[in-house]
Amino acid sequence: MRPIYLDHHATTPLDPRVRAAMRPWWEENFANPASIEHSLGRAAAEAVEQARAQVAALIGADPREIIFTSGATEANNLAIKGAARFAGTAGPRRIITLATEHKCVLESVRDLAREGFEPLILPVQPDGLLDLDRLREALAVPTLLVSVMAAHNEIGVIQDLAAIGALVKEAGAAFHVDAAQAAGRMELDVEAIQADLLSLSAHKMYGPKGVGALYVRRRPRMRLAPLFSGGGQERGLRSGTLPAPLIIGMGEAARLAAAEGALDSARIAAQRDLLLGILQARIPGLRLNGHPSRRVAGNLNLTFPGGIPAQAIMAEAPGLCLSTGSACSSAEIEPSYVLRAIGLDERAARATLRLGLGRFTAPAEAEQAGHLLADAWERAAAAARAAE
Repeated sequence: MRPIYLDHHATTPLDPRVRAAMRPWWEENFANPASIEHSLGRAAAEAVEQARAQVAALIGADPREIIFTSGATEANNLAIKGAARFAGTAGPRRIITLATEHKCVLESVRDLAREGFEPLILPVQPDGLLDLDRLREALAVPTLLVSVMAAHNEIGVIQDLAAIGALVKEAGAAFHVDAAQAAGRMELDVEAIQADLLSLSAHKMYGPKGVGALYVRRRPRMRLAPLFSGGGQERGLRSGTLPAPLIIGMGEAARLAAAEGALDSARIAAQRDLLLGILQARIPGLRLNGHPSRRVAGNLNLTFPGGIPAQAIMAEAPGLCLSTGSACSSAEIEPSYVLRAIGLDERAARATLRLGLGRFTAPAEAEQAGHLLADAWERAAAAARAAE
């Protein structure tokens, strides 16, 4: 039997409509979009610009504010390091982010510390949300940039971006949002949240891997230093040949997300609640991590009782595709730093699984997954008792 896929935060399956939109640009017109001297190159360039407009429409931006990258990791690096290095020694040196941010954000901030910038990593509350008073206090010191994830990749919580953006703007700092997990799962409007920079990833919204985008505000203009040198593509901010098929796929994924995201989320939330209800009925003491309602529709981050290691539970459920946390950190032995940041001890963190439902999860799969996972926990718990 095909496994039930519940790892949509690691990556989403490619939507067949996205695949169909990309295929001609692999097979029929493979031209370089920069080759505008001939008709095939111009057609490719026009298709890229259409995709740029589709991505912009998803977040309420101007197409000229969209810079294509290889993914959200590069977009986050470009946003944070680019803003800091352009500012240089002129003006504030403080960069604020959260202890639960993606590693590419935390590592970017730490890299800048070695260049003389002042990193300030704020804690979060036990529900995963930022305490706005803590941010207000931190912004009392002149600040260059604040970077906050919109929807969390492990615990699914949705930060109050509008309130955060208002505080950041009041303090005169720039505001960067990592929206890789948010696009298509919640409404995003760069004007409403007052974002200056916003990162996106295609493969988190049923598009292809290997392409992402960075929104860079034009008015007032947000200035960045590029990460590397080259031919000056993407307005000089991201040199390199544009992967037209991937970009066109991202554009189609963004179009579908704008058109269907709200319906997707309502359906997925119902299936998530069905799955959670089965697990709670069968596993007394099961803990849901993160705010219970301010979370993306498909996310469940669950700590299992009895200290049964998540790896042991997963071994008893080969028919389920699950994870213990961020795919970017899954090879590490240490328990999730995100779970430790919201107050879980090491034993509880090791007994935690992340479930992510998505667009193509069927209700029957959600129900079946609940029982399979509960059965797996019971077997793992029985094995642990027998070994004592």
